[in-house]
Amino acid sequence: MLAPIMSTPSCPSPSEMSCPTPTPIRPLAIVSALHQELAALLARGHEADFERQRHAGRDFLVGQLHGVPVVLVLCGIGKVAAATTATLLAERFGVGALVFTGVAGGLGDGVKVGDLVLADTLLQHDMDASPLFPRFEVPLTGRSRFPADAALTQALATACEAVLALPQPFGAAAEALGVSRPALHRGLIVSGDRFVGAASECAALRQALPDALAVEMEGAALAQACHDLGLPFAVLRSISDRADDSAHVDFMRFIDEVASRASAAIVDGWLSAR
Repeated sequence: MLAPIMSTPSCPSPSEMSCPTPTPIRPLAIVSALHQELAALLARGHEADFERQRHAGRDFLVGQLHGVPVVLVLCGIGKVAAATTATLLAERFGVGALVFTGVAGGLGDGVKVGDLVLADTLLQHDMDASPLFPRFEVPLTGRSRFPADAALTQALATACEAVLALPQPFGAAAEALGVSRPALHRGLIVSGDRFVGAASECAALRQALPDALAVEMEGAALAQACHDLGLPFAVLRSISDRADDSAHVDFMRFIDEVASRASAAIVDGWLSAR
């Protein structure tokens, strides 16, 4: 495990007791679903100043942003990749909290391309061990929905609102892609090991989970792993398309010019306020 950075309080005078043990500062994990997002974050620091450590096929970048100890990593796609990454961050690097950013398809009414969705809870929409357990319930846990850390999510919401208040929050490129007046939503994000792009599948998800705002492939598995590990976490998604394909943009251009910049600006604001 990575040795924690130590914060050493001032020592007392010789007449006092011995100097107290330094308090370890646990690094924060910032997990990106896409390479472009990780690159945008590194561009805000100095990549050469990050120590690269490779574990389980992943490059973990250890360093600081805004003076805050961080571990940056590219997660990979799918639920197993997300759970593995969260476990490595907790067990090998001893992180104190985890923030996961990426893109998702919009499901909820009023959730449009370019909007931001912060998870209050997450659920695996492809979990079905019925009739032994209710549909969506993770066996032997007694729950289907895993809550994100309230304080961490609120801090990210504040950073999101500050970015969205700017005249061009995601730059001129976003407007060129038809992204205008992006909004922040909070609520349920659902995850599964399948790409959801058909109108019929979206309709089925909305019928089964009418409060779902967005669908993706990692967040709920990461949430379950963090719950088991006792690790505070938050999940932030940029909406790249409507999951039923009723509205879409050039995906790679959206990632390069909108989503990666948005997540970097929000994480930057969150860290600078700590």
